[in-house]
Amino acid sequence: MAIHVVVAEEMGLFRGALCAALSSEEGMTVVADVAGDDDLVTAVRRYRPEVVVLTLASELPDPVATVTKLGVEVPDTAVLVMSHRWSPALVEAALAAGARGLIGKDGCLADLVRAIRALAAGERAIDPAAAMAVLSPPEVPLTARELDVLRVAAEGLPVKEIAARLFLAHGTVRNHLSAILRKTGARNRMEAVWHARREGWL
Repeated sequence: MAIHVVVAEEMGLFRGALCAALSSEEGMTVVADVAGDDDLVTAVRRYRPEVVVLTLASELPDPVATVTKLGVEVPDTAVLVMSHRWSPALVEAALAAGARGLIGKDGCLADLVRAIRALAAGERAIDPAAAMAVLSPPEVPLTARELDVLRVAAEGLPVKEIAARLFLAHGTVRNHLSAILRKTGARNRMEAVWHARREGWL
């Protein structure tokens, strides 16, 4: 019996190539491909596939929200999530949300096909890179004080209130924020917060 798959990927060219490649595999049929979360839930309800291949947008505040939603709507469908890079926090969040498989977006087609077949058979499939992200997490470049500042900044407070909350001088907070932006490569505070959450620093 064929394995029915739904592919969810924002980039049209990549999505088309992925669907074509999977459809050419013996015993595998892509029954739908979508770009957005709302379309995905609708497609999965309609086709009831064995496996959903879902690309995570790791820069979002809650990149695994869709995985959680699918688990509620169609608990019998296994979710295989793809990501450009894995952090300990993202791996933990994806698994906690109910993902049964994790795979790198830069991996080979054979690995993806094996993972889909494993999930359809009721097994799990964890990419070695995702496993290593948990076993060997990267060093945090931010100091403890910079992390404190970033946690408070995540609440959207102005510099003056961040300083008051942490009992720091106004200029000291500005210096910490400048260092945070430099170290993370972020353009603003909220982007730095997203980066830190994605990497599992917060």
